Amino acid sequence: MTAIPEYSPPRPAGLVGLYQRVIKLPERIPFSLVQLAARVAIAHVFWQSAQSKLASWPVTLQLFASEYNLPLIDPSIAAPLATTAEITGAVLLFLGLFSRLGALLLLGVVSVIQIFVFPENWAEHLLWASLLLLVLTRGAGAFSLDYVAERTFSASGK
Repeated sequence: MTAIPEYSPPRPAGLVGLYQRVIKLPERIPFSLVQLAARVAIAHVFWQSAQSKLASWPVTLQLFASEYNLPLIDPSIAAPLATTAEITGAVLLFLGLFSRLGALLLLGVVSVIQIFVFPENWAEHLLWASLLLLVLTRGAGAFSLDYVAERTFSASGK
């Protein structure tokens, strides 16, 4: 029995064909590279934020007490909690280690900032949330410690 060749429509020629080939070029970018870029970009945002909090801790405490107005939590607890979450999430995302947990942690931070602190900055928060949701839903990608761990433990379990 012979296999029936798969039908592939003819490729358009000329400018239309060239245009179609050019617009499909980005599809050749490995998704893991996109995941890496998202992780590094959003980790940088939160790392910088935590570093600025640590650089002037008295000012940070004052901001949490007077400007940020978080309900139900004392500013002396909220400031170190937020800073710890930013540092932890940024490191986890940068390394690609427990990336989904780090993304979830930082999504919580973004949610608090959006709802209670700077609701007018929704476009920036949506951008951050988009990158974090990419990592949360699709993982860290091949350029991560999560990937190395998954390969190592799945190989040893066989």
